[in-house]
This record gives sequence, structure tokens and C-alpha cells, in this order.
Amino acid sequence: MYKPKIYAMLGTALACALAALPAAAESQARIVRLSDVQGRVQIDKNAGLGFENAFVNLPITQGTQLRTRENGRAEIEFEDGSTLRVTPNTTVQFSRLGLSDAGKRLSAVELVEGKAYVSWLGKNGDEFTLNFAREQVELRQAAHFRVASSSSFAEIASFKNEFEVAGPSGSTKVAKKKMVTFDVNDNDSATVAKNFEEDPYDQWDKQSIEYHDQYSKNNSTPYGYGYSDMSYYGGYSNVAGYGMMWQPFFAGVGWNPFMDGAWSWYPGMGFMWASAYPWGWMPYYYGNWMFVPGFGWGWQPGGWNTWRGGIHYVGAAAAGFHPPVAPTGTVTTVVVGRGGPMVTKAPAMRMTVTAGSAGLGLARGSVSNLHQLNTQVAKTGSVQLHAAQPFAASSRVGAYGSASLAHSTPSVGHASAGSSGHASGGGGHAGH
Repeated sequence: MYKPKIYAMLGTALACALAALPAAAESQARIVRLSDVQGRVQIDKNAGLGFENAFVNLPITQGTQLRTRENGRAEIEFEDGSTLRVTPNTTVQFSRLGLSDAGKRLSAVELVEGKAYVSWLGKNGDEFTLNFAREQVELRQAAHFRVASSSSFAEIASFKNEFEVAGPSGSTKVAKKKMVTFDVNDNDSATVAKNFEEDPYDQWDKQSIEYHDQYSKNNSTPYGYGYSDMSYYGGYSNVAGYGMMWQPFFAGVGWNPFMDGAWSWYPGMGFMWASAYPWGWMPYYYGNWMFVPGFGWGWQPGGWNTWRGGIHYVGAAAAGFHPPVAPTGTVTTVVVGRGGPMVTKAPAMRMTVTAGSAGLGLARGSVSNLHQLNTQVAKTGSVQLHAAQPFAASSRVGAYGSASLAHSTPSVGHASAGSSGHASGGGGHAGH
């Protein structure tokens, strides 16, 4: 069996910051993922810095607040693949992300104001609590619901299963396809609505769930967060002498997994690496990156019992590769390459995808078949996409509906022979 020698380790600051995380049963520490950011979203990491611009793949820790502005939307993924989605003008606080003595995950979120969608899978006996207004929902089984809260009223609507809401006026059952409103000015008295009213953001929530369901079908890992994005943005190949390795589509010559991202500082943990790539969560915390001549950088799964963040790889790296090093002497976010705290804009009417982009700038689910597009890019160097539905999330109704060749440049690489057909062509980027 091939046993590569450790070639590189985490920077000193990052290693110290994450040293306690693998011992989660002792520290009770948990970290979940900011998995999707659209428009203006801000984060307060409880570090005394106030709100900062948020970006995809930022870790969410206990005490973190997240808020969206007028055009902002965001999604948070928990370890088992459960999700919390927030709409514009919403603030949520993660008041608890811990473990019970028995090892069960305990999550508590407060909806300070605004509207959110909860899709809780209810796996492994994990518990989820949502507080809104003066009400509380405690889940120990699967549930899917929408909840809204303001200074004058609160509302909750169930899409799946029945659950109870506890508050000043007692306990209220919320049945599937039922909606309950609470009068904040009347001791949160509950009223069951006669009709289930749809919300404009219900479609976004539905499409997001369809995306995760579709691309997490074959998940054999112990974790659910990040898997659907890896399935959408890349695939596995059986590499001779190395075994099964995952590689993102559009990974060209000269690309490496650490060239785009940001260092973000967290109290008690120091700087943590956040990848700029939309798939960039699971491969940076488990398993190993490795450079294979003729194939490029690939990721081998494994190491599920050990949390390792950011910059780690094994074996000999590509010539000229220099891993980013955690900053010192500052607590501000430090951007590397094209990643970092940028405000996501609405999809452009046209977008060019090139070899070397590795999915950067390509919204999840926005193209119906990235495998096929990857093959085109490997052959021609670039492909131009034309926008379709701007509100779409699932691959069946992607935001970019058609592809056409655009000012194609000669490819200097190849499409790998594996079933995923990875592009290993020349450098470039996905740009608007």
C-alpha cells in the first residue's frame, strides 16, 4: 500500500488554534458550515470586532451571529446535512453548538428577527432547538418548517411532520401543512390559520433541499455537510498507485487547492482557513490532499475521527508550490488569491467558465450537467453560459440554462480518463 511521507503541516498558528478540536467529547466544541452566501451577508464571530462581511465556507462557532441585509440570503449546514436558511433582513444567533455527555450533538439557534427555514434531518438522536419571539421549538426527529418573527407577531408553518411550540400561552401543536401565528402583544396567544399560505422564498427553500437530496444520495461518509457540493462540483477517479481520489471539475495545470481563500480569526481558536471554492469544506477538514504527476491535485477521503483545518497535504507538492501561512500580528481577515469577503452579485447574463477555475464563481446547481461542461472546457479551454432563471437553485432548473463555446483557447492539458472526466487543462478562471 502506498504510504506517503508527510510533506507539509499546518502553520503554527492554525495548528495551535485547532489542536483542541479533535477532542470534541472533552471540549464540547463544534463547528458547522456557512454553506451558501448570496448578496450581502454579515457575521459577528463574538470576537469583539462587530459584524464583518461573510463569505462561503466560514466556520460557524457557538456565539456567532449571522445577519442578512436587504438582498442577502444564506444557508448553514450542520454535520449530518441538516440545514438552516435565512432570507433578507434576518438575524440569527447560534447560542449553542455542543455535545451531550453521550456524544449527541446539541444545537440551539435564536431567530432574533426576520425569516428562516429549518430542514432538520433528525439523525443519530441529535437535538435542535429554535427560539423565536418568546416561543421555543425542540426537535428530536425530522422536521421541515418556515418561521418568521418581528416585534409584533411571530409565525411558523410546517412542511413536514408534526411538532410542538412551547411559549407563554402553553404548548401548541403544528401539524403538517398547517400554520400558526402568535400575537406578541397578547402574551403570544396562538391562532391556527385556516389556510396554509405560501411565501415567495418557499421555492428557494424547496430547490435548495432538492439540490442537497439529489447530490447527497450516495454519501458513504460519516458527515453530510459539504458532500452534496463535492458531488456536484467534481468526482472520483481511480488513480493508479493512489486509489480513489476526488478532484474538482475545471482543475487546470497550475491550480492548487490553497490558492484561493481567506484566513479568518476566531476567539480562542486563532486564524482558520476558509476556502473560496463552493465545494471547499469537507476536503479541508478530513482526509488528505495530494499532488499526482499527470493528474494534478486530488483529495483522498478518510480521517473522519480527526478534525484538521486548512492547509494540509501529503507527499511531494507540485514544483513551485508555496502553501499560504496564517497571518500574525492582526485579527482582521486576510484574503489569499481571489477568495475572501466579497459581496455576491446577481448572476450576469453571460458567464465564461475556463480551465483552472475549479468551480470558483459558478453558483451551485446553476448548470444541469457539470460533467459534460467539464469535458467541453477540457477540449476548448472555455465555455460561455447564458443565464436562465436567476432564482433557481437545483440542477433541474439551473440559473445558467445553455452553454456555447466562447473565444475558445487551446487546451494545454487533458480530460482525465476516470469516470468523472476531470479537466486538467490550462489556467484560467470563471468570470463575469
